[in-house]
Amino acid sequence: MTAATESAAKPAGGPPSYPRPGFRRLMLAEWTKIRTVRSTLWTLILLVIVTVGFTSLFVGLTVAQWDDMDPGDQASIVADPVSFILGSGFFLGQLTICVLGVLVIASEYSTGMIRASVLAVPRRLPMLWAKALVFGLVVLVLGIVVSFVSYFIGAALMGDKASVSLGDDGVLRAVIGGGLYLAMLGLFALAIGAIVRHTAGGITGVIGFVLVLAPLATLLPGSIGDHVHAYLPTEAGTLISKAHQGKDDLLTPWEGYGVFALWTAALLALAAVLLKRRDA
Repeated sequence: MTAATESAAKPAGGPPSYPRPGFRRLMLAEWTKIRTVRSTLWTLILLVIVTVGFTSLFVGLTVAQWDDMDPGDQASIVADPVSFILGSGFFLGQLTICVLGVLVIASEYSTGMIRASVLAVPRRLPMLWAKALVFGLVVLVLGIVVSFVSYFIGAALMGDKASVSLGDDGVLRAVIGGGLYLAMLGLFALAIGAIVRHTAGGITGVIGFVLVLAPLATLLPGSIGDHVHAYLPTEAGTLISKAHQGKDDLLTPWEGYGVFALWTAALLALAAVLLKRRDA
């Protein structure tokens, strides 16, 4: 080794200097974490099984009991069959993404792995953005695949009871919107996990947003309850998986998704501030 090389590798009077990892390397590192952790793989498999399975079950039961259903319920399904098909499986399937989003970052705090992450990336925020981007892309791709599979199974089961085609107005956007919703939900859960830094607490917080706040909001009197309910993150976000705006919906599908995105962005910003200020 030449003197010039030695001086570049080890400055006089100090320890060796190593280049900081670029954002591409950070994304590769986060991808490695996600694909090599067994719990992540099994949770994603569970998402597919639960979503597709319950879509087949609920749609099949609905078709079997179609003649005994209330005419109002029949009319609601016929008016927007894609919303009914996707909602049948996504209601429970989304819970797997809630859990996984929290685990992706909160598990690093519980195992102490976060210390290695922040040592490798002293500025910290690029690590958070890389984790969010990789996780969001993974859920987006899988979510769109699951959404299309659920749609085709549900449409085949519905048959002539409520015929629907991808060429119908708003249907293709709604099916892709199922994947968009899951991806945003994953980032929403990740942000809460980064804020709480505790697996059980983070999962409880996300489940509270998804399953508890909406029913409570409906108990509020008058238009106040209607507006609070409409602007809750997941209630607004699920509108993107509807082909048409319902008569009682205060927001359009894209407006609802925008509200969900604002909630998620605000929580990610708070998570970034806390990540910079708190000890790992």
